[in-house]
Amino acid sequence: MSQRIHRATAPAAGLARDRVPTVEPEGVVRRLRSRHVTAMSLLVVLAASVVAGLIGYLTGLASLVSYPMLLAVGLPPVSANVTNTIGMVSVGLGSTIKGAGTYMPGMSRRQVLAQGFIAGLGGLTGGFLLLISGDGVFEHIVPFLVLMAAVLLLAGPRIKRIRSDGTWPVWLYDVLLYLVCIYGGYFGAGSGVIFMALTTLATSLSFDQAVWFKTTLMSVSNLAAGLYFVFSGEVNWPVALALAIGFFAGGWLGPVVQRFLPEKVLRWVIGVGGIGLACYLWFSA
Repeated sequence: MSQRIHRATAPAAGLARDRVPTVEPEGVVRRLRSRHVTAMSLLVVLAASVVAGLIGYLTGLASLVSYPMLLAVGLPPVSANVTNTIGMVSVGLGSTIKGAGTYMPGMSRRQVLAQGFIAGLGGLTGGFLLLISGDGVFEHIVPFLVLMAAVLLLAGPRIKRIRSDGTWPVWLYDVLLYLVCIYGGYFGAGSGVIFMALTTLATSLSFDQAVWFKTTLMSVSNLAAGLYFVFSGEVNWPVALALAIGFFAGGWLGPVVQRFLPEKVLRWVIGVGGIGLACYLWFSA
């Protein structure tokens, strides 16, 4: 594990797990004290994470809300990053439980399980690469990746009309999914937007199915990457529990709210949000 902590940046830091936690004996008591939060702060975290979980389900940009909120209640940047990563897993748990009956019909269970395995493997790979290398070089190309994904997502319907066949080979999609999940475990910023662009272009899933599937697979990837951080000493477990409860509720509400949002509106919200994130990452790199 790297023995340095990278500099912290603003909301993107919560999306991009670019701070590698160090495990050092000195300063442990000081860090624990600095991460202490009050009962009122935990209630704030719980309430805000419901909203963040809903935003995360619909757009994949939950950390734009949750990471600044964790800083506001007093968590240091490293602890906020790691705690946020652990807590976000429950967004997918809530949405999977609530939305499976609506969005699973028509999807191959075998492919869903296989792609869940691929997402976990990608998250493990990405988390490992982060631990051994850091992300100082990679962060400079991330804005372009997110921007390209956002533009492709917005242009998706037109691109699909131009193409004669509607899907890509399953093996090609699986390889690209693995790469997206490596990116999700390694850096994370905008990975949901990239997944949406890939899935809506490469598969026959409806847009609504892709939104639901995004949250499920990205949570599997987050869980796998988060395993590296469990024993880092940087997770604030009371806050992580409050986050998990709120994120679960937000994820559970996601499929309910999604029914009332037209596909075109949601596509533009995700696309414009991705463009905004790309601009932020460019100027903060």
